Amino acid sequence: MFKANIARRGAKLRRGEIKTAHGVLKTPFFMPDATRGFVKQTNNNDLLAVGIPALVVNTFHLYLQPGLKVIKAAGGIHKFMNWNKPLLSDSGGFQVFSLIHKNPQMGKISADKVIFKSPLDGSRHELTPEKSIQIQFDLGVDMMVCLDDCPPNDFDRLALEKAVVRTIAWAKRCKIEYEKQVKKRKLSGAKRPLLFGVIQGGAELDLRRVCAEELVKIGFDGYGFGARPVDKEGNFLAEVLQYTADLIPEKAIRFALGIGTPEDIRRCAAMGWDIFDCVIPTREGRHGRLLLEQKGKEEIMNINNAKWQTDFKAINPKSDLPLLKNQSRAYLHHLFRLDDPLGQNLASLNNLEFYTRLMKKIREGKK
Repeated sequence: MFKANIARRGAKLRRGEIKTAHGVLKTPFFMPDATRGFVKQTNNNDLLAVGIPALVVNTFHLYLQPGLKVIKAAGGIHKFMNWNKPLLSDSGGFQVFSLIHKNPQMGKISADKVIFKSPLDGSRHELTPEKSIQIQFDLGVDMMVCLDDCPPNDFDRLALEKAVVRTIAWAKRCKIEYEKQVKKRKLSGAKRPLLFGVIQGGAELDLRRVCAEELVKIGFDGYGFGARPVDKEGNFLAEVLQYTADLIPEKAIRFALGIGTPEDIRRCAAMGWDIFDCVIPTREGRHGRLLLEQKGKEEIMNINNAKWQTDFKAINPKSDLPLLKNQSRAYLHHLFRLDDPLGQNLASLNNLEFYTRLMKKIREGKK
């Protein structure tokens, strides 16, 4: 399912291939977040045009809306979205835990399960490791993630220890349910979805080690870096990320969950991480911030600034997309002044194209 080679001698950057039911993915690669079954302000043709290899969908949000009944009736999430490339689903844990950590009245976390209220209508729901896996199988994704205890980055040592214990216990339950579902649905070869365990432990290296070692004993196709990659002061956890990557077996896939600035992706790819996902390119695009390469340097162009009002140069003369090559920055500024969706679409596509080119450069060993 996964083969990886070290890009060059003395380095940790890996080049690999992941075989899925919906195609082969060349690593390292980046996935935009199609949280509710779509990437905001884009469509499938847009995503194919910029070369997006795969998407991430959100178990929590799709379970609540439109609901599994609708998705199953459509024939699975690929058919519902009309997307014929690989999809990865998260477990829903990050969203549920964030919901409760921000407002304890929204639910309760126990050793066995999470009980939460829907932010849509206040209805009561339960999420267990088994249910999370069942939902992801019902979605029909190519890659899925174990339900884990995802703590905020300001948790103290004792709370982190509890999160690690729960993450390991739930990973065991996820793996058992995963095997049951594979057998029940008669899935084999590339049709068998890949399963990721998630390594927690905050900035505590010994906790990361314990979590990784226990997850490796259970055995997964890949392992993710759990929780945010920064400490409570906002400092990037470079040492922790490198240490965690080195704990993961060489033949397993390394998933740097939620890591998405170009600088962070470069650093983490050099550490040996294979997969990245984040909302950054489209979120920044929707706010009028475009990533551009100018004279060999990366720059952020805030199209909302008045200085672009009479700039009639192409939005991005290096783009392969006709609209970005033919429409002017002045026109894009005009669209944002009027809050027109086309402006957000163009800016988002610009950033997604930037990311696909960034990953291609990384795979080719270019700066």
